[in-house]
Amino acid sequence: MVNYTVTVYTGNRITAGTVNNVYIKMVGTDGKSNRTWLKSLVTSRGSVSTCTVSCPNSLGRLVLIELDKPPNPDSRDDAWFPEKVEIKSPKNDVYTFPVHCWICSGDAQIFREGTALRIFDESHSLGQNARKEELIQRSADYEWDSYAPGVPHTIKADGPLTLPVAVQFSFTKATEFLFTVVAGLVELKIKGLADNPENWKNLDDIDDVFHNKDTPLSDYVQEHWKEDWLFAYQFLNGVNPTLIQRIKTLPENFPVTDDMVSIPGFSNLYNEMKQGNVYLCDYKNLDGILAHTIQGMQQHLVVPLVLLHKRPDDKLMPIAIQLKQTPAKDNPIFLPTDSTYDWLTAKIFVRSAEFVEHELNAHLLRTHLLAEIFAVSLLRNLPMVHPLYKLLIPHTRYTLHINELARKQLIGPTGFFNNFTASGGEALTKILDRSLSSITYRSLCIPDDITDRDMQDVPNFYYRDDGLQLWNIIFKFVQGVIQFYYKSDDEVQRDSEVQTWIGDIFQYGFLSQPQTGIPQSFTTVPELTKFVTMVIFTSSCQHAAVNGGQYDYGGWMPNNPATMQRPPPTKKGTTSEATMLATLPPINVTVQTMAILWLLSRKSSDFVPLGHYNEDHYTEATPRQLQAAVAAELDMLSIVINNRNEGLEIPYTYLDPKNVENSVAI
Repeated sequence: MVNYTVTVYTGNRITAGTVNNVYIKMVGTDGKSNRTWLKSLVTSRGSVSTCTVSCPNSLGRLVLIELDKPPNPDSRDDAWFPEKVEIKSPKNDVYTFPVHCWICSGDAQIFREGTALRIFDESHSLGQNARKEELIQRSADYEWDSYAPGVPHTIKADGPLTLPVAVQFSFTKATEFLFTVVAGLVELKIKGLADNPENWKNLDDIDDVFHNKDTPLSDYVQEHWKEDWLFAYQFLNGVNPTLIQRIKTLPENFPVTDDMVSIPGFSNLYNEMKQGNVYLCDYKNLDGILAHTIQGMQQHLVVPLVLLHKRPDDKLMPIAIQLKQTPAKDNPIFLPTDSTYDWLTAKIFVRSAEFVEHELNAHLLRTHLLAEIFAVSLLRNLPMVHPLYKLLIPHTRYTLHINELARKQLIGPTGFFNNFTASGGEALTKILDRSLSSITYRSLCIPDDITDRDMQDVPNFYYRDDGLQLWNIIFKFVQGVIQFYYKSDDEVQRDSEVQTWIGDIFQYGFLSQPQTGIPQSFTTVPELTKFVTMVIFTSSCQHAAVNGGQYDYGGWMPNNPATMQRPPPTKKGTTSEATMLATLPPINVTVQTMAILWLLSRKSSDFVPLGHYNEDHYTEATPRQLQAAVAAELDMLSIVINNRNEGLEIPYTYLDPKNVENSVAI
């Protein structure tokens, strides 16, 4: 007889332990063990327990193990979350089997020895068959579903609790999320605000909506929201820093003239454009969209063009706003020299269009839905033993669960957008369809995107500064890992699983639209490196940039209205405080929007920052060293960002690595 020492590590998370018996079968190149009850095993939360398994003969090199946990007739059937299993052979060779998933009663689950293997590395039929069977099961567990024409596919599910348990919220996450939702809505119900359809009679009344939920920045925005510099600043460092671009000529449909605008230093608009000091925000993506009806009342959505100028003191300021795309007598160009309420009303309409463009394009589509595409394709096409699975799986945590919640509670027929925003109903899917068609691969890669928008040297653009540093750190890490496993372009081309992975992303995520520039296959190591960097950046950094500030900038409703009840003014001199209050969202829409933005800006206690890998999927020294190195670089960047922020009136914190979650998890 020969003895194998089996050490089992149970996860240190709530409900990770089990009272059920645990069985193991070891499979090696020279044979397999019997299914053995680990009789003395301790499986309480956070435990490390060792047992001995005896076999008549050596099993050779261990390839896989089977774990199962039948229900105990005398106790409840509870799931178990082991982190890993280590096995020491009679020759003192140690094999590590990463698990990191819930094991429920039922069929045995197979786990591979931890050394990463590409499909053409599999030299034994045991590994080949296990790989094939794993992907067959995953394809059944994670099916594609068509959400709407022109919109990326989603996972097939009927709510988050129908998802495989492996991708659901933890007990901690689920409990905190539910408490946050209930706490916010109960407060609004008690105050009688949640169901009040009346208009605000005074803006100061909005300040009483939530108690103890303001942030320093939301208070600051409330104080300064009318000021032009803060209006312009948000295009750089607010929740949607991806729309603004430098221009050298005016669009033909935006006929701003020199005599309209005031340029400091006695310059003119043409010269300022030539010198690179003029910027444009164009919401043409929303053109032709009919706003939704709320509470039986037709809402209004504008399609503005906003012209901004960088002054000699480097401060960006708005100089002209046109609220519709086609020039006309009833579509005036509003200017800072207009009456107070004409200019303020124009800016509020822009901020309402910004709410839609940000939430549906920059936030929902370009982070949540794309992260879901990356996650489902990964789970369907790459087995746990694949090096790219090990690299990318931490960046899928909770994404499928939060997106299923969003489809039910935010963008579904009875959700927030349909009930409380101008972009609900048919408008929502039309905007997503149009937005997807306008996505390019380059726009998802921040170095290319900054170049294409000619935003390389605009001052005080902290999203760009921090984002480029994060991209470079991630790229260096990804490059190290990929070059460790792929020594040549030929190896990339031979990896059929990776080719199927990117093929699924192109087909189901980007609907096989070649104009996007999304790769349909990989031919070189650099191509693979860049794409994987984009996947990680999108699922972590980009989401943090467009999510973290939602309550900071939207907690004060007039700065971020979800809808507008009246159409934009068709001539100047027709606005007042009364018309502004009648145009802004009513009380119930305001408070529901504030509650949603507050919820989406909360950080869970089981938040995992970028570069922190709580689960050891890699067993080889090199990728583990690279993980440690990237964590150290991110810590240094965090110090640099915090030092810079100490000198800023508005600190830019959203891309501080300590505030960037590893995945789209909220």
